[in-house]
Amino acid sequence: MVLRAVSQRLSAWISRRPAWFPDVLLALFVTVIQVQSAAIPVPLEPAYTPVSAFGYALLIVSGLAVAARRSRPVAVFVVTGLASVVYFGLGFPDRLSYLGLFVALYTLAAYGDGRRSLLIAGAGITVLSLGWLIAAADIEPLVAIGWVFFRIGASVISTILGESVRSRRVIAADAQQRAELAERSRDEEARARVDAERLRIAREVHDTVAHAIAIINVQSGVTAHVLDKRPEQAREALRTIEQTSSRALREMRAILGVLRDGDEREPYPGLGQIDELVGKARDAGLDIAFEQTSPVTPLPSAVGSAAYRIVQESITNVIRHVGPTRVTVALEPGVDALRIRVIDEGRDDGRVPARAGGPPSTGRGIVGMRERCRLLGGELDATPRPGGGFEVTARLPLTPVGSRL
Repeated sequence: MVLRAVSQRLSAWISRRPAWFPDVLLALFVTVIQVQSAAIPVPLEPAYTPVSAFGYALLIVSGLAVAARRSRPVAVFVVTGLASVVYFGLGFPDRLSYLGLFVALYTLAAYGDGRRSLLIAGAGITVLSLGWLIAAADIEPLVAIGWVFFRIGASVISTILGESVRSRRVIAADAQQRAELAERSRDEEARARVDAERLRIAREVHDTVAHAIAIINVQSGVTAHVLDKRPEQAREALRTIEQTSSRALREMRAILGVLRDGDEREPYPGLGQIDELVGKARDAGLDIAFEQTSPVTPLPSAVGSAAYRIVQESITNVIRHVGPTRVTVALEPGVDALRIRVIDEGRDDGRVPARAGGPPSTGRGIVGMRERCRLLGGELDATPRPGGGFEVTARLPLTPVGSRL
């Protein structure tokens, strides 16, 4: 139990230790090794001057300087390099007196900024090599010159090892950054898809509800007007209200079905349902004519759905803002595009009706139609006619935007 408690306290203390603590331990280790090695002869050692107090001081200074290797790598390298040149210039023995210098070179390359650190290390090694070779000009025995070349080679190897560690760290950091960027991109793309789906659902709900409410409003007004005098016409208007509301509910279930996984969804309305849409508008009091030529090629479902919603919104605007009038709906499928025209003749008094999307009151009807066209790469124009009434013209390409050259 006592050992476990001591181990836990030691582990907790190690986890809370300051960042500089490992470097201080390393500096003490290097200092002890350098000082202790000064008293232990090695084979093939050149003639040397016994290490004096000044020599030990140089070893201690170069060893303790390692404690600041991370925060001041260049300064530590300069201190250890100068101590090494002076130490060997005074003829003191090699042994392990260069350990602090090797640690400084490794740190300079490993924790530096790449090219600049390598230039400093290379220039420093060149200067140190000249100093060491000059100090060893009269070395005895001559074979001991190998210690000088060992210092030079070990200095280069220490620098290369540090640069290798730095490069791996940079590569790992770049990989981590790319992974985080890719994750953020996926999140942003997912959010964009969610926003686009919300906008699509909102647009579908607007078109469905606005059209149904417009027809129901007209038919309910007719019912209230003829209920006592012409009950058969009132009954027909109520039947139209029932059918319109029932269809609106089915379309709402189809639109909102995307929010419930696993539910069976009804297909979105397309060109095949425009006849029914025109019939409901005719029941609402419009004198409507529908003209459609046979498509040259099969129409994509997205184009058919957009065409249905454009016609639906155009008819809804006529019912809401004009009332009973003559309307022409024309669909002209071509080789590369579907052209849609919805024209109304306006009120009998010749006044131009206020339209959704135009001043002074603004709505989302025409804006929604224009957005549908733009999503498919098409265009829409909605303008008053010179002689009265309003005209909506749309062009929907049959080829998706992303696949066109």
